[in-house]
Amino acid sequence: MLRLALYQPDIPQNAGTMIRMAACLGVSVDIVEPAAFDVSDRHFRRSGMDYLERAAVTRHDSFAAFDAARRAAGRRLILAETDGATAHVEFAFRADDIVMVGRESAGVLPEVYAAADAVVHVPMRAGLRSLNVAVAAALVLGEALRQVGGYAAPPPDEARGTPLL
Repeated sequence: MLRLALYQPDIPQNAGTMIRMAACLGVSVDIVEPAAFDVSDRHFRRSGMDYLERAAVTRHDSFAAFDAARRAAGRRLILAETDGATAHVEFAFRADDIVMVGRESAGVLPEVYAAADAVVHVPMRAGLRSLNVAVAAALVLGEALRQVGGYAAPPPDEARGTPLL
């Protein structure tokens, strides 16, 4: 199944939000260290809420360690960057892809960029710099899940509760 990789995250609230999203969607997360915060950081814990314990998170000491593990598993690395060559909605995702987002402050290093199998972007209006990394991750991961049929089946109608209207 798809995975989400966070490359050296530097804002704990964003990392917690992305891990919470991944837990809800059934997507495993890779954290490529060093992170700019301790994972016990209260902001990280607050944004991830009680979902952090329900997420499948693997920490890697370095990009080299992460890259060796993903190559050994035969997974493609799909980097989401503002200057990606292909719009995320035009890219053909596979179920075993790893979608990676970079650091909020600086993206990824050139060697990470070079190791990626593809680099995608979220189309935006001209003149605007970038989306919040957690929002970009949600958009790209959401499209990838849609393409590979990775969303969980909704509960039967009777389990959904009473409609508001």
